Amino acid sequence: MLILASQSKSRQEMLDAAGVEFTVVSAGIDEDAVRDRSRAEGDTSKEASMKLALAKAMAVSEQYPEAYVIGADQILDLNGEWFSKPENLSMAHKHLKKLRNKSHLLVNGIAVVKNKKVIWCDNSVVKVTMRDFSDNFLDDYLAEAGEEVCESVGAYYLEDLGAQLVKSIDGDFFSVLGLPLLPLLDCLRSCGELQK
Repeated sequence: MLILASQSKSRQEMLDAAGVEFTVVSAGIDEDAVRDRSRAEGDTSKEASMKLALAKAMAVSEQYPEAYVIGADQILDLNGEWFSKPENLSMAHKHLKKLRNKSHLLVNGIAVVKNKKVIWCDNSVVKVTMRDFSDNFLDDYLAEAGEEVCESVGAYYLEDLGAQLVKSIDGDFFSVLGLPLLPLLDCLRSCGELQK
């Protein structure tokens, strides 16, 4: 049995598209508290994303000890400033204005856990450079994209309208979407959850 400890639509769609059979179970942890504690302890965004991924996987593994549980998290890091998912479109507007014409990092932590033991974990980092879009474009983008962008840490989905905000990416495309898919598939094959 394979469980994804994430409510992320992008992560679910990626696994579905790759033909992976899984169940979704929310970890039910206070992500902001974990992130804030990690920040207070002086962790890097890589370390914090890994702590979050592990916390999610461990919480679900406690309920389903015989399952392989995937925990994943993504932190947007703009020169040391960590972004959380915007609470509303007004905050999404502010986030995107800060990101405009700059490069930021999308830092992913991912872990696979079984019976509260870490089977595999990894970090991936992608550099995303935003183009110098106009205020009018930003207003139109948010009006068309709608509240759904508030489910993304960067207030954009690269596989959707958000592609028009971006000038370039340096790194793994799947990691931009929140899941380093190819190394995860390798792990699942090694675990026997996928055919070799």
